[in-house]
Amino acid sequence: MADSRISYVAYEDMDEAMQAEMRRCQREGTPRPESSAIRAHVPECFWYFANAWESVFRNGVLDHSIKELCRIYVSRSVKCEYCGNQRSVMALDAVKEQQVNGIMMFEKSDEYDARQKAALAYAEAIVFRLETDDAFWERMHAHFSEPELVELGCMIGLTFGQQSWLRMLNLQHHEVMPGTTASMAPGFEDADRAQASKGSSDYWAS
Repeated sequence: MADSRISYVAYEDMDEAMQAEMRRCQREGTPRPESSAIRAHVPECFWYFANAWESVFRNGVLDHSIKELCRIYVSRSVKCEYCGNQRSVMALDAVKEQQVNGIMMFEKSDEYDARQKAALAYAEAIVFRLETDDAFWERMHAHFSEPELVELGCMIGLTFGQQSWLRMLNLQHHEVMPGTTASMAPGFEDADRAQASKGSSDYWAS
């Protein structure tokens, strides 16, 4: 496996505020430290993402578990293994692995309620540039307020762009500030288990 295509900025080369955010990434994840260490080459990019993610993903007007499902859907859609092998610790009780495993076939699955399916349909339409008709928008407005649709759309757009970029960079978990399992998906808690999981016949990105 090749090294990351853009180098990681060393923790000791960051200012105190960036170091504090890196410790939060290490402790809480989503994002994990590696992607933040890439963005740290340009502090404005580091804080652009950190602040936006804090506002529209971890906080905001829409329940977090809905946003986490959509984040995972984007990961699976663009095959960003780095992002797809993370889970938001804030949504662990609400988003189950059986939902994750069947997320690309969400419309046919019994694992999601009508609101979750509507959110995933919204993500699908954005990611795959699908045409949307009146029936689509009636469905969206039946389940979400306009502020919720705005926040969810912004969050999906942000993660779609970032994950499409990170997919290219060959980031690997447990390379920056290793030693914690924060936000790692089951089977990816450390480098050895991650390697074994990626080698399994049913690995999602195979």
